[in-house]
Amino acid sequence: MVPLVYILALLLLLLFLFKLLYFTKPSSTNKNLPPSPPKLPVIGNLHQIGPLVHRSLHSLSQNLASPVILIHLGSVPTLVVSSADAAREIMKTNDLIFATRPDSKLSRRLLYDLKEVSMAPYGEFWRQAKSIMVLHLLSNKKIEDHRETREEEIAIVVDRIKKSKVVDLSDVFMRFTNDVVCRVTFGKKYSDGESGRKFRKMLDEFFEVLGSLNFEDLVPWLAWVDRFRGLSGKVERVAREMDEFLDGVVEERLRDHSTTNGDNGREEFIDMLIKIQKEDKIGVALDKLVIKALLLDVYTAGTDTTAIVSEWAFTELLKHPRILKKAQDEVRTILKDKQQINQEDIDNMTYLKAVFKETLRLHPPVPTLLPRVARQDVKVMGFDVSKGTRIFINAWAIARDPKVWDDSNEFRPERFFNYNIDFKGHDFDLIPFGAGRRGCPGMAFGMATNENLLVNLLHKFDWELPDGGKGESLDMSEQPGITIRKKIPLLAIATPVSSINSYTPLSNRCLKWILRLCKLQKELLV
Repeated sequence: MVPLVYILALLLLLLFLFKLLYFTKPSSTNKNLPPSPPKLPVIGNLHQIGPLVHRSLHSLSQNLASPVILIHLGSVPTLVVSSADAAREIMKTNDLIFATRPDSKLSRRLLYDLKEVSMAPYGEFWRQAKSIMVLHLLSNKKIEDHRETREEEIAIVVDRIKKSKVVDLSDVFMRFTNDVVCRVTFGKKYSDGESGRKFRKMLDEFFEVLGSLNFEDLVPWLAWVDRFRGLSGKVERVAREMDEFLDGVVEERLRDHSTTNGDNGREEFIDMLIKIQKEDKIGVALDKLVIKALLLDVYTAGTDTTAIVSEWAFTELLKHPRILKKAQDEVRTILKDKQQINQEDIDNMTYLKAVFKETLRLHPPVPTLLPRVARQDVKVMGFDVSKGTRIFINAWAIARDPKVWDDSNEFRPERFFNYNIDFKGHDFDLIPFGAGRRGCPGMAFGMATNENLLVNLLHKFDWELPDGGKGESLDMSEQPGITIRKKIPLLAIATPVSSINSYTPLSNRCLKWILRLCKLQKELLV
């Protein structure tokens, strides 16, 4: 679809090119602007941006040999940041100046006029909404409160895997994350039966249109192109369907609120929002529209990104059997035959922690992070950046910088035993969740979900690729979008591990020797 749009735009250019060139006068400036690639009239550098945006931006930065470049997406000046030092100036030194998000018509239509947290403009409403989300859903206490929910859903996953010959792990991770997030957000799941399929289709379409190239926001007078290719109509339909679904969720909860509070009588996020609305003590209007916006934000931001981390982590483990075995050995040594896994157990799994760090380094779920906007004129790395400039921080490129990372494109978890670097927003060489005021508030929730699931899968099953496949043959292609999933679903064969041989790697070897001795003794007796 995108290449066709570019062709249409370029054809249109031919009609206006002479007029534009005739009336456009070169402007003089004393500003020290970042290096820029050549651009075309009207569309700027749009023709140089491919489906995998993070890779296109990386190529442009490399061609100009600069960690900071200025491109033009239609009429929108855009700063592309590809180094840790430049990212630090954006998200720490000048964090307040870059604390707001772009205002686009597409986002406003899909995200309830930006009455949520992820894309809301910086200001009092955003602060209050973020505070509500963190306090009532994403705090460490709340994450621990929802441990039982995670354990129940993990048990369902384990049982489903035991009944499968070939496991579609991509589907397993997405469905598990979807069910956990739905339960802690809405108080119930929406994944079963025909309604579950419709719900998933609606979510897929939502992410598709949210990540679409919208000409109206980049070249306003080309808005007709969006209507011509059907994007405008699809945005309206998807927004309407999502609103109808959320409206039904809220109405159902309001009817039942006096008699039930979700799973096992617990208060889920939707219950807390309804309670806050009734108390009306926070200083901002928490009406029904805002409640739906916050529910949508939690669900869409928490489901896809979390599942993607698990998917890429397991893909890399299956691609590297040595690393898979090392991670399994650690998990089984620490857990032995335990059935209940606590956070202290996981905290002691240093190699598994390194596996996740390396996964987030090579496969950040949102490679260019969510865009920011300069609220005033400012300097970045000595370059002048004008008010209103859009900012893309290429976390994918930063985490593969060969000046920082040895063998930067290789998956080597052991590197983190030498690098004192974490992904929590303090080390700008690794920022998969961003940093500063607009860093991802759901990081701890997402990682707790990922860690608990993968520990169980490594503890309870041995894994191999179907049909004797080798790790080096795994397709690592990426699916374009705001989030970057694996393009080809991850399939694997799981063999349940019995409790008798899951204590430690040493006990496994001892058991094999015992069985051999028993077999030899039987042969001698015969």
